Amino acid sequence: MENVMGRTRREAESAKKYAIQGSQSLLDVVDNLGRASSVVKESFSKIDASKDTSGAAPLLKTLLDGVEMTEKQEAFKNFGVEKYDPTNEPFDTHRHYAVFQVPDGSKPPGTVATVLKPGYMLDDRVLRPAEVGVTKEVEN
Repeated sequence: MENVMGRTRREAESAKKYAIQGSQSLLDVVDNLGRASSVVKESFSKIDASKDTSGAAPLLKTLLDGVEMTEKQEAFKNFGVEKYDPTNEPFDTHRHYAVFQVPDGSKPPGTVATVLKPGYMLDDRVLRPAEVGVTKEVEN
């Protein structure tokens, strides 16, 4: 009976700890916010505020501020979700998803060269592997 109670307690703790794992679609929302932020920053830098007759500069600034505030919220951290960027790390099939290979003589083969999508960890579990480009040996 003690074994059953112990197992039930461990299963309940695990279910509670990893309950957020089912909400992986929110990670795509975070990625899209990051992309929106970078595009708006780029567009905002191209606008000359003194020559802006359309009134786009204040609207872009407001949009950028809103997106950045949303990105800075630590809602994921409160639930144990951490973003990771594996650039220059050795490729790990458990934490990374290789999308392409790139010849690069400056790094050892099998090193993460480019990150297309960052990865996310939920405590000690991989919630979403990072999508990466991996170095390969340069052929002469």
